[in-house]
Amino acid sequence: MRTVLLSLAAFILTLTVSAQQAAFGYMDVFKLQYASDPQIDPSGEWIVYRRMGFDIMKDRAVGNLWSIKTDGSQHQKLTSRETNESSPRWSPTGDRLAFVSSTEEGSEIYIYWVNTGNFARLTQLPFSPGSLSWSPRGDQLAFTMNVEKKAPVLAKIPKKPKGAKWADAPRITDRLYHEADGKGYIKPGFTHIFTVPSSGGAPRQITSGDYHHRGPLSWSGNGSRIYFSANRNADWEYDFRNSEVYTVNVEDGQIQQLTDRKGPDTAPAVSPDGRLVAYIGYEDQVQAYQVRKIHLMNADGSGKKVLSESLDRSVANLKWDNKSGGIYFTYDDKGNTKIGYISLDGKLSKLADDLGGTTLGRPYAGGSYSLSRNGTIVYTHSRPEYPAEIAVVRPKAKRAIKITTLNKNLLDYRTLGRVEEIWYKSSYDQRDIQGWVVYPPDYDANKKYPFLVENHGGPISNYGDRFSTEMQLYAAAGYIVFYPNARGSTSYGEEFGNLLYNNYPGQDYDDVMDGVDYCISKGIAHEDQLFVTGGSAGGIMSAWIIGKNNRFEAAVVAKPVMNWISKTLVADNYFYYANHRYPGQPWENFEGYWKFSPISLVGNIETPTMVMVGMDDLRTPPSEAKQLYHALKLRKIETVLVEIPGASHGIASKPSNLISKIAHTIAWLDKYRK
Repeated sequence: MRTVLLSLAAFILTLTVSAQQAAFGYMDVFKLQYASDPQIDPSGEWIVYRRMGFDIMKDRAVGNLWSIKTDGSQHQKLTSRETNESSPRWSPTGDRLAFVSSTEEGSEIYIYWVNTGNFARLTQLPFSPGSLSWSPRGDQLAFTMNVEKKAPVLAKIPKKPKGAKWADAPRITDRLYHEADGKGYIKPGFTHIFTVPSSGGAPRQITSGDYHHRGPLSWSGNGSRIYFSANRNADWEYDFRNSEVYTVNVEDGQIQQLTDRKGPDTAPAVSPDGRLVAYIGYEDQVQAYQVRKIHLMNADGSGKKVLSESLDRSVANLKWDNKSGGIYFTYDDKGNTKIGYISLDGKLSKLADDLGGTTLGRPYAGGSYSLSRNGTIVYTHSRPEYPAEIAVVRPKAKRAIKITTLNKNLLDYRTLGRVEEIWYKSSYDQRDIQGWVVYPPDYDANKKYPFLVENHGGPISNYGDRFSTEMQLYAAAGYIVFYPNARGSTSYGEEFGNLLYNNYPGQDYDDVMDGVDYCISKGIAHEDQLFVTGGSAGGIMSAWIIGKNNRFEAAVVAKPVMNWISKTLVADNYFYYANHRYPGQPWENFEGYWKFSPISLVGNIETPTMVMVGMDDLRTPPSEAKQLYHALKLRKIETVLVEIPGASHGIASKPSNLISKIAHTIAWLDKYRK
């Protein structure tokens, strides 16, 4: 009897362990949490960050502010509010914290007093505020906000009778940029800079004119001026790639332009001593990709020079050290986001790796950091095993210390797919190409698995060694997943990223297929079990691949561009492509645009193909996906069209849509697994 009981206990224990160590599943998406926008106080003792999660009932991401000491202790919610909170910003002395929070009327600015724990609403605004920035004395806050303009009126319509139910009035548009994916129609108006007393009072608009004033705001050392970037040129609508650095006098609104060149000059940051301004930009050479560099100038705009000339990587997120002796920044290198530092004599050093983890769907770059007066850095840290956690790097420390484990109670009981970095040679020009392979949980090298290529979007972007719910769900379904950074990807320098100019798709196709062949040669992939998918630019590449060869058992082409001629003039960013993607407008270069359109290869496709698109997609409109679906139906190729209601280009922005996207993809591919 005792033996039977022991055997039963062992069996139950086995079941319990098995249940605890399950593979990552669809409903786990709703259970994930991650850190974003960590802000360390000036003394380097406290961190406030936005703790993100998902509301399973409302199907959306939600975030509240939490605080934690830099040693990982006293981790607690900042306020008693149970609503969205964001954009925490410490006052110069660290005695207060400004943040944005939603109310029944909309988003407002709040102040939190550290010594009492009290908080109060500071504003009552007609639109949501952005780019919060404290004045040096802590007596004012600057922010940006939309100011409405009236829509044009072309005709006078008779007044309808009382109680009549007439059709809505027509929407009249005369702007170049009038809609945005994920937002829809953009109401007329312009973004302006405002100030408000930090003790409360009426907000005051300090910029004027029919121009947008967006991006980070930086106060002058004495608090009399605010530095910002904008395009206030007369032809700004059509000069949309250009921007300059300006200052505005806080008292009288007088604006002074400090830069003047062709190309974007953005994100000005004034040094603590007020003498210098760092900013990001480049001289526009009219090509597909250019590296954004750190520039310096005196506070009056004189003495301009490039500081990061030796770094062949785009930079972002500039922050001065406390002594005005150098600048912290972020950059992507070989699919991994770093925090770096550059002294005023141009000496570069890397301070931290693995910044990211705030784009959970696919392994794109993301994340943010801040620093205290003594140089302690806090940032969002991610690896393929977990989304963003809070990590701290102390001055002169050799490594970061992770101080949160937001997903411990979930991911400690899930077996994730192991992610492996690979490098291989391009058959076209022998360039080194980087990619990653995700193995199914409990992978057995003696078994044969289906092999799924997942192409990234952009194409001017990069995948990397970052956490990804989508890759893990594919792996949990039994697929080995391969995601490469083919030429045109960022984080490998300007020349590599610009190889797709007037050549897209081009040899990036060869780079992907060379990765497939490399994996076959290593026994990871097998010729009779190849599958392919991807969204946006990844959808373009997936459609291009099945138009070029019939090696794949099945494909899922998500939100693709199939016809550059039709896409270019109907997308929300229709004005963007000419000359930076292909020479001229479509009517000026019909053959060139057609040459790179995947629909031109549709007559070659024999691969069973699912086509997927968000029904509210304005970036790659549903008409593009339907061109592929309709062509395959007419050719009697196995196909199905999946349209996601209410989804924009970012299908996975709602957790349920992310799940639906992956579930439908796996269901289609599984039909053709051997």
